Amino acid sequence: MKSGLRGNEFEKARLLIRYKREVLSALRNRKPVIGRSVMKNNKKDSAILAVIFDMDGVLVDSEPFIAEAAMRMFSEHGLEVKKEDFLPFVGAGENRYLGGVAEKYGFPLDIERDKARTYQIYAEIVKGRIDPLPGAVEFVKELRDISVPAALATSADRTKMEVNLQEIGLPPESFNTVINGLDIERKKPHPDIYLEAALRLGKAPEYCLVVEDAVNGVKAALRAGMYCLALEGSFSREELSGAHWFAENLAAVPDSLRRALGLPEKSKG
Repeated sequence: MKSGLRGNEFEKARLLIRYKREVLSALRNRKPVIGRSVMKNNKKDSAILAVIFDMDGVLVDSEPFIAEAAMRMFSEHGLEVKKEDFLPFVGAGENRYLGGVAEKYGFPLDIERDKARTYQIYAEIVKGRIDPLPGAVEFVKELRDISVPAALATSADRTKMEVNLQEIGLPPESFNTVINGLDIERKKPHPDIYLEAALRLGKAPEYCLVVEDAVNGVKAALRAGMYCLALEGSFSREELSGAHWFAENLAAVPDSLRRALGLPEKSKG
C-alpha cells in the first residue's frame, strides 16, 4: 500500500508528526525555565529558552579553506573555478556547495568521490590554521554556565564538523545535541535542520534562537519560526535582512539579546 508521500513530503510529514507527539505534549505541562522575556515594540513577547548555532562563519571561519579545497579538487579534474562561484551555495551543505558549482560549469560531479577528496584536502590545509571566531567559545560556555540548552546544527557533513570542532578546541560535548548535514534530507534554506534541533532540545521553535551568518541559514531560521541573530561577515546586513539581531561576532552580542537569554550585559559584566 502506498502512503502517497515521497521524498521531501515524507520527510516534512515525519518531522511534523514527531514534533506534535514529543514537543507539544511536553509544552502543555512546562514549568518556568531559565530565560528572559523578549521585548518588541514595548510589548512582552516570548522567552528565548534555547540557542542553536550554525558552525561555519559563526564558531569558526572555515569558508576560505573549504573553498580552497574544492577549487583544488576541481583543478585535479582539469576545471578551474573561482571562490565567488561558491557564494550562492554557502550554508546549503557540501553536496549543493560542490554540486552547484559543478552545474554552473557542466562538470560531471561524482559527489561521493569528489566530496571525499575535497574533505581530504580540507583536513590537510586547515591543520593549525583555523581558530574559533571572537567570542565563540566564551559564548557557548556562558550559556552552559546558566543551563541554557544549546545545539550545533551545521549543514556540513560529519567529517568537516569533527575536523573544525577539534581544531578550535570546542568538543561536541559542549552542546546538548549536535546535528550535521547527513542527519537531514532537506538542507537550508529549508527549516528542517533547525526544527530537528528544537525537537532534540525539547523546545518549541518560537522559544529558540538561531545564530547564523549566511543568507540560506537566516531564511531557514525564519521559516522555522525562530528568532535569529545574524553575524555580519560573509554577507551584508542587507543580505541578511529579516534577522532580529545583528552583530559582528559572538563577542559583540547586543545587550538586548543578552538580557533575553539571562546573561549579564557586556557593559555591566
